[in-house]
Amino acid sequence: MPALGSKYMDNAHKQLVLAKREDWNISLSSNIRRDGNHIQLEEGLSFGFFCLKAIDSGENGFAWARISLECVIPEDSMIRAYAYASDSRLFDGNRNFDDYLATLDATASRGLLDGIYSSAGNGDDLYLSVSGRYLWLMFEFITSGLPPVLEILRIHMSGDHMIDYLPEIYRKDGDFAKRFLSVFDSVHMDMERAIYELPAQLNFMGTSDEMLRFLARWVCVEPSDLERSAIIERIKSIPYEYESMFTPQGIMRSVERLCSKRPIIIESADVDPNKPGCVHSELYRKLYGENPYKFFILLEEDSFDSRTQTERFIQEMQRLIPAHTEFDLVLLKRGVRLDGHTYLGVNSFVSDYSTVIIDENTAIDYDSTIGGTGIERL
Repeated sequence: MPALGSKYMDNAHKQLVLAKREDWNISLSSNIRRDGNHIQLEEGLSFGFFCLKAIDSGENGFAWARISLECVIPEDSMIRAYAYASDSRLFDGNRNFDDYLATLDATASRGLLDGIYSSAGNGDDLYLSVSGRYLWLMFEFITSGLPPVLEILRIHMSGDHMIDYLPEIYRKDGDFAKRFLSVFDSVHMDMERAIYELPAQLNFMGTSDEMLRFLARWVCVEPSDLERSAIIERIKSIPYEYESMFTPQGIMRSVERLCSKRPIIIESADVDPNKPGCVHSELYRKLYGENPYKFFILLEEDSFDSRTQTERFIQEMQRLIPAHTEFDLVLLKRGVRLDGHTYLGVNSFVSDYSTVIIDENTAIDYDSTIGGTGIERL
C-alpha cells in the first residue's frame, strides 16, 4: 500500500493506522470537529457524520478484512460505520466518487455504502464484507448525552487473521470459521501488537502522558508536580546527573532544584573536632557533633514558605543522598549568635557601630551588646 500523508503501515500486523490530524483525509462531514488528533461530534449536537476519501490498497479485487476503532463512547451514544469498495475511483461510469460523495448528505451517502455494524465500542472489530482496490468509509456519531470521540482507526489488511493461513476450503464462504477463529485471533493479535508497539511506548519523547510519568519513576524522577516538557527535560538530563549526584556538587545541585536556593554544604571531614591541629574542637563538637557519616545543608531561613514545604524538602533529599549517610538541615536566621551558625554575607553582615535596635531582623535572643559607657542597654 502506498503511503498516504502521515498514515503508516504497521508491518507486523499489516494494518493501516489513522491517528494524527493529517491522517483524517475527509471528503464530506457535518457537525464534526477535529480536536487535536481526534474526531469528535460537536458539543450540544445529537448527530454528525464524516466520509473519508478513498484508501488505496494498490491491488484490484483486494479483500478488506476488518477495521477496529479506539474511541470514547459515553453512555447513550454510538458510532456507526459504513463501507464501500471498488476497483475504480469512478462512480456511475465517469464521476470521481470522492467528489460525488462531497455533494451528498448523510442519508444519501448511507444509501451508497454498506453498513458494517450498528455500534462500535472502544477496540471493537468491525468485519468488512467488501472487496476492491479502493475503500471508502463513513462514520456516524449519534448521542443523547456526551459526544463520542474517535481517536484511532485501524484498517486491518488481508493476512492479519488466522483464517488467511488456512486452506482455501476454509476461506471460501467461511464466515462461520472466520468469526469463530476471531475469538482466538483477537487475543493473539492484540498480544503481538502490544509487543510490537512496546519500543515506541518506551520512547519518552513521544509516549503518552501516563506512560511518560511511569518512565519518569523508573529513573527516580518524581513527576507529580511537573508538566510534560519539564518531565522530558528531567529524564533527558538525569543520566548525566547520576554521574555526580552523590558528590557535594551533586547534592548542591539537587538542593537548588528543589528549593531554588544555593546552599552551603558542610561535610564531617571539614569540621572534624578530633582532627590533629583543629583549633576549634569544642565549637565544632557543639555545632556539628562527631558523626563521620553526617553532613549539613545550610540555607537561608526564607528558603521555604511553610513547614509543610520544609518537611517535603527533607523527604525528597533523603532519596538524593549517599547510602548510609544522613544530613541536618540548618536554616540560618538573619542575626548573629555567639557559638551559633553564623556566616558572613548569608545571615550576618558588617555595619557601623550602633546601639541595640530591635526590628524585624533583630531579637533579644540573638543580640548581645558589650560596652562600658553606661548608655547601651539590652
